Amino acid sequence: MARRIFKVSAKCGAGGARNGRLATLHGSVSTPIFLPVGSQATVKSLDTDDLDELGIKMILCNAYHLYLRPGIEIIEGAGGLHRFMNWRGPILTDSGGYQIFSLSSLRKISGDGVIFRSHVDGSEHSITPESSMSMQEKLGADIIMALDVCPQSTAGRKELSKAAASTAEWAVRCRSAHRDTGQHLFGIIQGGTYPDLRRESAEQITGLDFPGYAIGGLSLGEPKALMWDVVDATVPYMPTDRPRYLMGVGSPEDIVEGISRGIDIFDSALPTRVARNGALYTRKGRVNIRRSAYREDMGPVEEDCQCFTCRNYSVAYLHHLFRCEELLAYRLATIHNLHFMQKLIEQCRRTIGEDAFPEFKSNFLKIYKTTDEDRRIEQKSAALRGKKTRITTAPDF
Repeated sequence: MARRIFKVSAKCGAGGARNGRLATLHGSVSTPIFLPVGSQATVKSLDTDDLDELGIKMILCNAYHLYLRPGIEIIEGAGGLHRFMNWRGPILTDSGGYQIFSLSSLRKISGDGVIFRSHVDGSEHSITPESSMSMQEKLGADIIMALDVCPQSTAGRKELSKAAASTAEWAVRCRSAHRDTGQHLFGIIQGGTYPDLRRESAEQITGLDFPGYAIGGLSLGEPKALMWDVVDATVPYMPTDRPRYLMGVGSPEDIVEGISRGIDIFDSALPTRVARNGALYTRKGRVNIRRSAYREDMGPVEEDCQCFTCRNYSVAYLHHLFRCEELLAYRLATIHNLHFMQKLIEQCRRTIGEDAFPEFKSNFLKIYKTTDEDRRIEQKSAALRGKKTRITTAPDF
């Protein structure tokens, strides 16, 4: 039986929202929790002192990217990923299944695993469930993910069914290959947007008795209403005594919606990516700091925000930095957005403990203006294709 690493400490009324505690080799963390993405052993524009100051407790790195650059052996030789990047807290590594399968014409599934060409230099590589486990174990991450098959959101039912079947087969192989290193191996549920495929995948993956489970293959450009329908169809088949991880989902409104459905762990590059494009989070929604309206605004991004950026710099200064394309702009904007996300998660945990989360969710979503759905899907599609686009917001406050 899998080692018990998670304990629910509070539930909020009849809803699915819950607080918990997740134990790892590098300490325990409170859930719900949001993981900033540091795919290449860095959260872009920040150092680990910045992350500590923000109260970040756990981050995500990507085994695929680290395998290509600088190489698993180099990181292992440095004493593991924690020492290599000077991070003392827990790390979750994604196997890179999504990144590999997003290569489309550059990869193919073999009998053993997947053969692909590097997006960096075109060199050919092969990864199997067994080699994925070996790589992540050498990296020394606290939570490692099973290698899965993650098809595009536009895939048909036949392809999605085949991907879910391969994911289940690979999960068995990952579990068999995983050594007792103290690292926690999570299984991933696939199945696209078909509830019956999701149920079947959930039953297969949870039957393997992993210490935690993830919902993969979402936030790939599908409408949000459909994404939540899939989550609602999947969560009932996930054990209540294990952490639930919704992969690649992390806009403020999605954090609140996901928590209300019983999700414990989130990750996304969105808060840091939009920050580097000048889109800053406020309680009313995202604002585009590049707009000329902010040229002479000497106030902070948000009046009562206590982040380093808002305590020390004006909107006018941030506007100036972005217009001049100064590197400091990216750091200050990223600090603000991650502070916003951290405080949002803390508010969620606090109101769950006070049995007041439904009211908090209602008030938050009433005030927070989300990005236009068509524009959001356009931006997401561009990001998935690897294209750089200017992130903007429809409203401006």
